[in-house]
Amino acid sequence: MARRSERRRWRRRVVPPEPPSGLPEGRVVAVPGVGELFVRDTGGTAPAVLLLHGWLFPADTNWFTVYGPLAEAGYRVLALDHRGHGRGLRSEARFRLADCADDSAALVRELGCGPVTAVGYSMGGPIAALMARDHPDAVSGVVMCATALEWQDPNQRVLLMASASMRLSLGLFPRLMWRLGVRRTGVRDARMRSWLVSEVSRGSARDLAEAGREIGRYEAASWIGEIGVPGAVVVTTDDTSVPPRKQRELAAALRGPVFEAEGSHFAVIDQPKRFLPALLEALGAVSAPGAVRAA
Repeated sequence: MARRSERRRWRRRVVPPEPPSGLPEGRVVAVPGVGELFVRDTGGTAPAVLLLHGWLFPADTNWFTVYGPLAEAGYRVLALDHRGHGRGLRSEARFRLADCADDSAALVRELGCGPVTAVGYSMGGPIAALMARDHPDAVSGVVMCATALEWQDPNQRVLLMASASMRLSLGLFPRLMWRLGVRRTGVRDARMRSWLVSEVSRGSARDLAEAGREIGRYEAASWIGEIGVPGAVVVTTDDTSVPPRKQRELAAALRGPVFEAEGSHFAVIDQPKRFLPALLEALGAVSAPGAVRAA
């Protein structure tokens, strides 16, 4: 009886996932040669920004705090789930950042909304950079948030190397692992945490583990200065996952301006009032008429 009573109390404590209000329309776009991509799109003919999310957290969980404000600021806002993340494409091929960049560029062409300002957060930063390098027709500028030229610091390598055991852990204890991961974001609202867990758990354990290894292989110092479009960097000043020093090194390589957002690696989620002004300034810097790269 005591055990049954405890189970009933546990069920009462479980909070159903409830998405935040104001998410843009979500739809599946069939892209020839790529497949079906899940996309958020505010629509319209305003200048387009393409939001590229970070590792583990699909588009909605990464960007839900800024969808509405960016649209109100006059942008057409698009975001897609990358391969193996959320509702993203499932492929027999191994996860590759370059493939995500190819997917993103193909989506821009299919929608006829380019060139876009590509905004990359954490893992999305390399995807934005590769998109600008390999698909210059699709990108007019890049904004890099909480990201780096490479992930070779000891603490970063430990985190990414742990992805080797991620597939097994997610297979054995999926809900527990995602609850622990979401706790790191600092979100305190129980309904919001429940929604975040429900969304991140959509991902493919195989692809997420490979994505961690792929980030560890990424290195852009030798080429990022030649991507040929304006770039800006939003530095998350209290970040322990991507140290601010490394974010500033990226800005120096891009020869672009720096805009500071006080907060952790999850500032876009748990400190949106501090993150959003920096993001809007960065967008203005790369999308202003006549914006050019510094010499």
